[in-house]
Amino acid sequence: MPEKRYYNVGKLVNTQGLRGEVRVISTTDFPDERFEKGKELYLFHPTLAQPLLLKVATRRQQKDFEILSFEGYSSINDVEKYKGGELKISEDELLELEEDEFYIHQLVGCEVVTDTGEELGKIVDVLQPGANDVWVVKGKRGEILLPYIDDCIKEVDIAGKRVVCHLMEGLL
Repeated sequence: MPEKRYYNVGKLVNTQGLRGEVRVISTTDFPDERFEKGKELYLFHPTLAQPLLLKVATRRQQKDFEILSFEGYSSINDVEKYKGGELKISEDELLELEEDEFYIHQLVGCEVVTDTGEELGKIVDVLQPGANDVWVVKGKRGEILLPYIDDCIKEVDIAGKRVVCHLMEGLL
């Protein structure tokens, strides 16, 4: 049986108050779905041999943080030891995406070729600096940064692990 895969949705960075609340930096595009009351999250922390299953009891937002509490954890003493942990969901909880939307893990490892047939390498990372994502490609020409815009990315075949791009002036 294949090992279960997990995907990051947040980082537990600190405690909040004395009643077991924690500050979480969200790393998901779907915070309302991921952190709503009753949702189950898996905590990965260096002190834990196995992921710890947590159920969201409360959620509120404060500045750039999600403030969460979990069922059965009502004191700062219950949660303080988990600072620095990663909150994840299991693969079967991934949401269906719209056409032309992709999860980062689906893109990483895809071969990238130009619309003229030149092989550029593989996608190794996806940066999210603001207006649009930037795909980091490593290959024979070194590292290339491709903006995820219609003028540049022409075709994405997730099943075939292949991306076709147009090299706009200034990208190399």
